[in-house]
Order: sequence, then structure tokens, then C-alpha cells
Amino acid sequence: MAGVLGGMAALEVSEWKAKRTVRGMFWITFASIFGSAITVGLIGAAFAMNFDPPYIASKFIPTLGMLFGNTMVGVSLGMDAVLTSVDTRRDVVEAMLCFGASRWEAVRPIAVEAARTAMVPSITSVSITGLISIPGMMSGQILGGADVMDAARYQQVIMFMIAASVALGVVFSVIAVAFIVVDRQPQIRPERIINRAAGSVSGNGKGGQRTPHSTRSCRSIVRLKAWKQVTPMAV
Repeated sequence: MAGVLGGMAALEVSEWKAKRTVRGMFWITFASIFGSAITVGLIGAAFAMNFDPPYIASKFIPTLGMLFGNTMVGVSLGMDAVLTSVDTRRDVVEAMLCFGASRWEAVRPIAVEAARTAMVPSITSVSITGLISIPGMMSGQILGGADVMDAARYQQVIMFMIAASVALGVVFSVIAVAFIVVDRQPQIRPERIINRAAGSVSGNGKGGQRTPHSTRSCRSIVRLKAWKQVTPMAV
């Protein structure tokens, strides 16, 4: 049952809603959402909510559903932010690679910004819970006659589990997608980004080779760097 829920969440993010995709995006999304939600769900159910056994279906599946729903939002925002940044800031990434930046050095600013963007909804939700808004789970328990302190405790545990699951899923998915569009050489690969809104592929589609525009950009940057080094000496 958990695998079916994870597969549907991955399809929603990678196939039905994504404006930009890369090859293998479904499996990256599935691993991010399913892996993080299952890990955090089992740990939280066993040690925070004291379920015995922690994977009992009547309690674990509803908890897992909340984790899946929030994690898929964060993963979707993170991967879209990475692909958008690589598409719009291509010259910046190429310049860093031309100056000798490693694969991780080139994608780190994009990955950090994407992770920050993806985590905003979860962090905001955690910060206002109980102060500005009362979530549905807590409200339902209170209206059902449960003790207010018990309802608040369970809601706090769920919110922290959601934040942890989103963080794990976002970090894995953002780094995985960033390493797809910047290969091991390292070299930016915009042709791997499929723009579904435009029905086309970013770049010129020549996989494995640097485009003429990219080559000219690198040569221009190298010449500019050499000129700046020589000019003070000439003066």
C-alpha cells in the first residue's frame, strides 16, 4: 500500500505537473518521496508516537499519507527550481566551469537556493502551528473529545516528522537533478532538460559535446582572464 501511494505521488510530481523534466525523473522522485517518508515515518512511529508495532496499517498509513503529501510538494518545488535556474543561469554555470570549478562547486549555489525555496512552505507551517493556525488533525482530536495536551503533542510530532521528511527528500532530489544537468566532465548539459510547456528540449540536442556558443564563451572568458593578468604587468 505504501509503495502504491509513493508511486502515485511520484507520477503526480514527475509526469502530470512538471513543466520541466529530465530523463529518469520519475525514479528520482519516487526514491526521494518514498525513501524519506518511510524512513522518517518508521522512526517517528516507533520512538515518538510509540506505535507497537510501528508499521501497523491503521495508524501508519494515515501518517504516511501526510508525509507523502507534504514531501511531494517540497520535492516538486526543489527540482523545478534547479531546472529553472540551470536554464536561466546557464552562462553563470558555464563561466564557473570555464574557470576550473568542480562539478559540486558549479551546482552548489543552485542546489542551495532550490533547497531553500522548497523548504519555505514546511518551515512556515511549523513556525505558525499553534500560534496562528490550528491544523486539522489537532482540531479533529479536540472536537472528538481527546485531551488538548495529547492532541497538541501528536500534532507537534507530526509537524516535525513532516519537516524532516521534506528536508531529506528535497536534498536528495535537488542534488540528483543538479548532477544530471552538470555531468562528470564537468560540463553543463542543457539538452537533457525537457521543456514540456514549449514541447522542446533545451539546448541544441548534441549530447556529450560542448556547443559552439559554449566553446566561444569559454574562450572569451579565458582571454579576458589572461588580459586582466597581463595588463597590470604592462602598466
